[in-house]
Amino acid sequence: MTPYRQELEKYRDIDEDKILQELSPEELAQLDAELAEMDPENVLLPAGLRQRDQTQKSPTGPLDRDALLQHLERQALEAEERQDLVPFTGEKKGKPFVPKRVAPELPREEQVTLEPELEEALANATEAEMCDIAAILGMYTLMSNKQYYDAICSGDISNTEGINSVVQPDRYRPVPDEPPNPTDVAETLQRLQNNDPELQDVNLNNIKDIPVPTLQAICQAIQTNSHVRSLSLVGTRSNDLVANAVAEMLEHNRSLQSLNLESNFITSAGMLRLLGAVGHSPSLRELRVDNQCQRLGDTVEMAMAATLEQCPSLLRLGYTFTLQGPRARAAAALTRNNVPNCPLGRIWGPRFVPKCPQMSPSVPWAGFGVPPLTSPPLIFLPPGRQQKKS
Repeated sequence: MTPYRQELEKYRDIDEDKILQELSPEELAQLDAELAEMDPENVLLPAGLRQRDQTQKSPTGPLDRDALLQHLERQALEAEERQDLVPFTGEKKGKPFVPKRVAPELPREEQVTLEPELEEALANATEAEMCDIAAILGMYTLMSNKQYYDAICSGDISNTEGINSVVQPDRYRPVPDEPPNPTDVAETLQRLQNNDPELQDVNLNNIKDIPVPTLQAICQAIQTNSHVRSLSLVGTRSNDLVANAVAEMLEHNRSLQSLNLESNFITSAGMLRLLGAVGHSPSLRELRVDNQCQRLGDTVEMAMAATLEQCPSLLRLGYTFTLQGPRARAAAALTRNNVPNCPLGRIWGPRFVPKCPQMSPSVPWAGFGVPPLTSPPLIFLPPGRQQKKS
């Protein structure tokens, strides 16, 4: 048996109850404190439960936080500052390190020997002249684009700042905003309802506060008007309700030649309704519907191509196609509609403009065949912002 085991044998038959009975009250309290399970590192326990209470004094009074802060502040001010072992004087000792700049030597193949006159001229040249010479030699990496093109395009010394100068931005003249549209909407509506023969161009571009019922009333007045030739509603926040009113106007009007609805909020449903009514207006020559609030979709582009094929009287279309198929069909149809104005007139012969067939939205837009045609590039009309006084 090992000595350690022998030492434990004498504690085998100890009577614990007898030992506890012989302990004094002070010794029992000390034993109770030793046996208390405390964990000082447990952050989940409150601070008062992490270790036993060793305070023997009774509290002198309630906690006064303001008095405690004042006492700590007074004690901090009364404490003497610790003196530095070496006082700071701000004196710099030694010399600052300055690296030596050694000019790199050019390789032997890059060393060029010039004539004495040229060397003297280059030695006496200013930075502006050196900048122009570098631009003429094509060293555009040594300068900005403005310095390069100014030196190339001008015959004189245009750069007066040098190669390493800070490039200043060009000062552009402020462009004033477009003047507001002076058209009186109420007066224009009254003249349309009275069928005024002098009112032929109705331009309400960029008037954003026109109510939808007023736009519908304008379209309703143009239904029976026989003198209006063009209607422009660019940037008027027109929606599908206005598009439906314009479609009803096209079904009854026989004098309108130009219609502009660009930069509005017309969706694909309203555009299909509008294109279905174009066939009922044989007098319409120009239609602009580009730059709407959302993409109109493939179905609308196919409908535009079919409308141009079925309405030879429609000569101009303002829209940017996103698909190659409808774009090619629309280009061929517009070229054929403008036969007298294109070089292919001798191929197609004299212009024949039949009456547009009555079209409805229920007719499918696919399946309209177009004969093969090799036409010149067609330029579609971009969105316009003209303002004409009605």
